[in-house]
Amino acid sequence: MSFESYIALRYFTAKKKSPFLSAVVFISMLGVIIGVAALVIVLGVMNGFHTQFRQKILGTSAHAIVLKYHNEPITEAEEIMPRIEQMENVAAAAPFIYSKAIIRNDERADGIAVKGIDPLAEEKVSELRRNITLGTIGLDSSDLPGIVLGVDLAENIRAHLGDTVLLATLQNSPLSGTGFVPKIKKFRVTGIFDSGFYEYNATLAYISIPSAQEMFQLPQALSGIALKLDNMYKAKETSEEIAKSLRYPFRVSHWMDLNKNLFAALQLEKKTMFVILTLIIIVAAFGISGTLIMTVIRKTREIGILRSMGATSRSIMKIFMLEGAFVGSIGVGLGVVLGLILSVLLKRYEFISIPGEIYFIDKLPIELRVSDCLLVAAAALGITFLATIYPAYIASRLAPVEAMRYE
Repeated sequence: MSFESYIALRYFTAKKKSPFLSAVVFISMLGVIIGVAALVIVLGVMNGFHTQFRQKILGTSAHAIVLKYHNEPITEAEEIMPRIEQMENVAAAAPFIYSKAIIRNDERADGIAVKGIDPLAEEKVSELRRNITLGTIGLDSSDLPGIVLGVDLAENIRAHLGDTVLLATLQNSPLSGTGFVPKIKKFRVTGIFDSGFYEYNATLAYISIPSAQEMFQLPQALSGIALKLDNMYKAKETSEEIAKSLRYPFRVSHWMDLNKNLFAALQLEKKTMFVILTLIIIVAAFGISGTLIMTVIRKTREIGILRSMGATSRSIMKIFMLEGAFVGSIGVGLGVVLGLILSVLLKRYEFISIPGEIYFIDKLPIELRVSDCLLVAAAALGITFLATIYPAYIASRLAPVEAMRYE
C-alpha cells in the first residue's frame, strides 16, 4: 500500500470518531447506492420492454410483408411467391388477407381486425400454432367456417369454443336504395390464442383465406404476402432486394420499419431515465465533495505537518481524491449489487403487475445486461471522481507554515 493510500484510508476510517461527518458520509454514500441501484433496475426494465415487444410483435407478425402501393389487392400471388421464396435470406412465405369487421356474439359486439390465412403456410411465418391455448388452428368445421379469436377478444364478447359468432363488414358491399348493405357471415369459434400482446389478443381474429375472400369480396385476390427470414436483423437489406426484384407496383415493409416509432420511443425513454436517475448520483457526489471539504478543514494542521515532512502537493491531492474514491467505490459497488438483487427478485416473484391494455404486456419484464451494469458503474465512478477534484485541489494548495498555525 502506498503512502497516499494509507493516509487516505486512515482519514476515511477516522470519520467514525466524528458523528456529524459520519452522518454526512453515510447520507452521501446512500445517495450513490440508491441512484446506482435505481439505474440498474430501470435499464433492466427498459431492456425487458424492448425485448418483450420485439418477441410479441414477431410472434404474431411476419419479419417482412409484400404489399401493393395504395393497398391494392394482389392477384399475382401464384406467380411471385415462388420467386420470393427462392431469394436469399427468405425462409418461408404465406399469403394473407387483412381487413376490418364487426364481430358479434349474442348482444355483445366489437370492432376487430380480421386476417385471412392459410393455416399450414401461416405456421411457417408466425407462432400462431404455438399461441393457441384452446382448440386448434383449424379453420374448417363441419357446418360453419372456423374462426380463431384472441383471448381478450373472446372474453370481451363472451365467446367460447364451439360458439357461433357473426362477422359484418361494409367493405366492397353493394349499394341499395337505403345505403350500403353489410356483408354478414356466421363463423364457428374453433380456437383461442394468446400472443402475450394485449393489442393483438383484444382486436385480432383469424379466418381462412377462402372465407376472407368471400367475406370481403376479393375473389382470387390477397392483401399481401408475409415472409419469415433466416436472419431477421437483415430485414431491411432483404426487403430492398425483394422490392427491387418485384418492382412497381409492389412494395416491401419489414418489422423494424413497421414498428420504428415504438422502438424509437423505448430508446428515447431509456436515455431519458438514465439522465434523470444520474442526477441522483450527481446530488450524492456533491455530498461527497462537501464531506471532503469539511475533512480538509478539520485536517488542515495535519496537512501542514505532512507538507513539512516532504509530502508534495500532488501527494496531498492524491490522498483526498483516494478518500473520495473510497466512498464512491463502496457506494457504487453496493448500488450495483442491490440493483442486481432487486432485479432478480422482481423478475422471479413478479411483485409488480402492470395493466396490459396500456403497456401491451401484463408483467414487468427485466433483462439485465453486463454492458449496462458496467456503464452505470463507470458513469457513477466518474461522477464521484470528479467530485473529489475541487476539495483535493484546495488541500494541495495549503501552505505548510500557514496550515501548521491553523487551530
